Amino acid sequence: MFARTKRLTLRPGWPEETNAIMAAIMRESAAALQAGLPCPRLPERAAAFLAAPHGATDARFLILSHECGYPTTVGGIGLIARARDKAELACWLMPAARGRGIASEAANAVIDMARDALPLRRLEANPHVGNAAALRVLAKLGFRDEGRGAALPHGGGSASASLVLDLEADSDPNRMPIAA
Repeated sequence: MFARTKRLTLRPGWPEETNAIMAAIMRESAAALQAGLPCPRLPERAAAFLAAPHGATDARFLILSHECGYPTTVGGIGLIARARDKAELACWLMPAARGRGIASEAANAVIDMARDALPLRRLEANPHVGNAAALRVLAKLGFRDEGRGAALPHGGGSASASLVLDLEADSDPNRMPIAA
């Protein structure tokens, strides 16, 4: 699957891109915004992220921005299957991409895919409790807080928030479905 928004292209990453993505991540000091899609800071993690097999409800994308004329990788976003009809939404962004609405724009496209093209009924998100930016984005997208989760191994021991979006109940009845 691919998606195009006003400023972004979401597309799968390819294993041949490992070195370029690693160079960008190391240069930009990218950081994970979500628990389930860790920023691939090590070459073997970047290669594994790009080569990971995808299930029927997995959708993992690089986020490319078109704001500078040539598409530039600014992060990653995806759905990681948790059950037959449930997946976790997760995202990471490079610092230069933060605070500009890129996470919201990319997540809206992924949520539309989940609603219209995948057999999903519920999305979850598990950002670090202290990640105010991720919590604001998720609230704006319609996720509801369901409490606190376990401490995250790559979050310095901080707890995660547990947020959910019911794709059927939270759908706008006047929304035009995307083409699958």
